[in-house]
Amino acid sequence: MAAAALLRQRVSGGGAAAPWQAQRRQRSTFDVVVVGAGIVGLASARELVRRHPSLAFAVLEKEKELAHHQSGHNSGVIHSGIYYKPGSLKAKLCVQGAALCYEYCDQKGIPYKQCGKLIVAVEQDEIPRLKALYERGLQNNVRGLKLIGAKEIQAKEPFCRGLMALDSPYTGIVNYKQVAQSYAEDFQEAGGTILTDFEVTNMEMAKESSSESEDGLKYPVIVRNSKGEEIYCQHIVACAGLYSDRLSEISGCSPEPRIVPFRGDYLVLKPEKCYMVKGNIYPVPNPRFPFLGFHFTPRMDGSVWLGPNAVLAFKREGYKLFDFSTGDFLDAVMYSGLWKLALRNLSYGLSEMYRACFLSAQVKQLQKFIPEVTVNDVLRGPSGVRAQALDSDGNLVDDFVFDGGSGDIGSRILHVRNAPSPAATSSLAIAKMIADEVKRRFEFPQLLSFTNKGDTVPGKTWCGTATCKKEADSPVHSKGLFLSRSSLRRGWCQTQFTFCTPLTCTRECVSTGGQSPLLHLGAVQAVWRTEECHILKNAGILGLR
Repeated sequence: MAAAALLRQRVSGGGAAAPWQAQRRQRSTFDVVVVGAGIVGLASARELVRRHPSLAFAVLEKEKELAHHQSGHNSGVIHSGIYYKPGSLKAKLCVQGAALCYEYCDQKGIPYKQCGKLIVAVEQDEIPRLKALYERGLQNNVRGLKLIGAKEIQAKEPFCRGLMALDSPYTGIVNYKQVAQSYAEDFQEAGGTILTDFEVTNMEMAKESSSESEDGLKYPVIVRNSKGEEIYCQHIVACAGLYSDRLSEISGCSPEPRIVPFRGDYLVLKPEKCYMVKGNIYPVPNPRFPFLGFHFTPRMDGSVWLGPNAVLAFKREGYKLFDFSTGDFLDAVMYSGLWKLALRNLSYGLSEMYRACFLSAQVKQLQKFIPEVTVNDVLRGPSGVRAQALDSDGNLVDDFVFDGGSGDIGSRILHVRNAPSPAATSSLAIAKMIADEVKRRFEFPQLLSFTNKGDTVPGKTWCGTATCKKEADSPVHSKGLFLSRSSLRRGWCQTQFTFCTPLTCTRECVSTGGQSPLLHLGAVQAVWRTEECHILKNAGILGLR
């Protein structure tokens, strides 16, 4: 009993995590707030702050730790992009994301294993579907795919039996919670703020009298948590996972598609039996059913997970069989789309519920591939809950979905409405797409273009001439004093008779000339770090509060 508990503790942890630091709130106003510190939210925040380093970004997370739900409860597979409809966002972003994931892990020293995957046909009627899957993978530009026969299957997986398999050598495994926490570290190092234990329960437009900006309504959206604490911001990116539909309703956007939670229970091979599995072993998916079926997945800690099944969860964070929330349950069963899905897949759903209750039924599925596996070789392992978007016709939404809305708040928010697997694999590619969409939807400050290099005096650098793009027909010029100690610039714009260019980096902009990605149009109320305010005051430049 103690050994079993120790093993469960081992496999649920998943390895060491990249360092990040919980932060105390130092300010209440941000240009952009990302709601949700799962892997997609953190990747998106990281990409946004890299593209717009002079803006203020915050990530709000309702839990006390990061990547606590879907990002921390998954099989850890780096998918190659085989399954997804050609031309879909999943197909495109998974292939791109896998390459970016491997590259990122190499750069950060995050361990991974490119152990490959076999999708194995064990029945004759599965072979045509396997070949169709191979063609789909080729259309999606998946690397290294090939069909192999029974002898080659056993050469790669000596204990596996099958008639034919699709070999995907580019598939791998990684600890996604560690990846997500590394994203968080990058975000913080770039100046971003992460606020945990901040459950968003309300959004509303600020009244001018309640705004914390002196130059009109600069931060018009109030984001409020369950404790009544408030954050003011201009724009929101919502990556709320299991609560994406509810957050959409809070923001005044459409509740469709709705989120239906499916729990997946894993088994775990006993340590002395892990030698039977070298890489990922998957069944040929049945197109009549929405999930991939039982599979064998090696983990970074050396354990092997088996499963998962897929059953309706009676709580959005219901990781145990008897976890129950009256609100979540009623929300699910009162949705007509769920009834239509259930009636269409009744036999499959009942089979999954049966297997969830009886260990021997799950092992029977595994024995189709590795006959040597017995009930005595496995333990019950961890569970995860998948946020699956469902439309009113009972169709599982098969692609990533990103949308916004209209109205005061809806026009200022971008929702990630559906991001199930392979979202973790695709996270960096999704982040790039979200950053592009944020730029397209929202008005961010434009860059200033320097036309000549500045003159340098001891300890100070003058910027020379800058062309303000705010008035394209009649360019104006601004002069500013740069302090090398603060890597900071305040410029004086002749059209506004005030300081209009808050932040830039001396090295990148002034010393080299040209265009700086850090210099943007802004207002005198830009927030400064304490040490920067001190430097500027001592220099006699500004009278900041």
